[in-house]
Amino acid sequence: MVESPFKPEILRGKVALLTGGGSGIGYEISLQLGKHGASIAIMGRRKHVVDSAVSSLKSVGIPAIGFEGDVRKRDDAARVVESTFKHFGRLDILVNAAAGNFLVPSEDLSSNGFRTVMDIDSVGTFTMCLEALKYLKKGGLGKDPSTAGGTIINISATLHYTATWYQIHVSAAKAAVDSITRNLALEWGTDYDIRVNGIAPGPIGDTAGMSKLGLEGIASEAMEKMPLFKVGEKWDIAMAAVYIASDAGGFFATAYGDLVCNSYKGLVQEWSYPGKYVNGTTLVVDGGEWLSKPRHFPKDAVKQLSRVVEKRSRHAPAGIPQSKL
Repeated sequence: MVESPFKPEILRGKVALLTGGGSGIGYEISLQLGKHGASIAIMGRRKHVVDSAVSSLKSVGIPAIGFEGDVRKRDDAARVVESTFKHFGRLDILVNAAAGNFLVPSEDLSSNGFRTVMDIDSVGTFTMCLEALKYLKKGGLGKDPSTAGGTIINISATLHYTATWYQIHVSAAKAAVDSITRNLALEWGTDYDIRVNGIAPGPIGDTAGMSKLGLEGIASEAMEKMPLFKVGEKWDIAMAAVYIASDAGGFFATAYGDLVCNSYKGLVQEWSYPGKYVNGTTLVVDGGEWLSKPRHFPKDAVKQLSRVVEKRSRHAPAGIPQSKL
């Protein structure tokens, strides 16, 4: 595992509540937020998964608690948020990582199946945000009135940026999640000093998504068409979450006179800007995969063609109209 570029105490004193934080990407985010100083509360539908995750976090010295609950049920959302506050005395970070997904041709997808994913991903995300508002807002419960509001991180995807085979329900749900992120960033950023951002993971190895969606068998073939020729790691997504949740979420790189900053790791460790200025954006962490498309020509052929065209243009008359009109 690559060493974190962030200081271990960058989230010290913060309390984070994560839906879907007991497994996969959600658990890795829980772990890394905890390793960087935050106390962790996990919400999930499967009690044994939640309990196992909490036990693992505690084994490495992270203060953690777990709650069984379904983000589709507002009563569950309210209970878990309130219980987190009662246990830790505050709430600073909400990560909405609970999600549903399965492959199905659109004509075979029932309205109930479509609705289920929409309810978990989009309605569940909004419900959790709504219930957490009074704790996250500037001057909210458990907050020092002089401090800024908290932050919300919504886990999205890149499926809806173009179109994705057999995942119309997930594409629609994540498009809604991105819209929720932008609108709450506008409204709650203005009214309550809450930063709301998203993370859109690409293909991430060793996750339920890779196996559940049948991507493991075609991973090697797919990687040949990806800009970085590899799938991501859960750690990559977790580091993005640490960045957004921390004061480094307002970090920017610049140059002053002869001082040129070109070491990301050094910058984050040496300089800690409490700007908290990243708001309303969804950070794509996919190695450029969503931009990928097959080459129309091999690179060598393109270079040769370019030289031919350039040579032809040098010998052709310039500025002479070709049209007889």
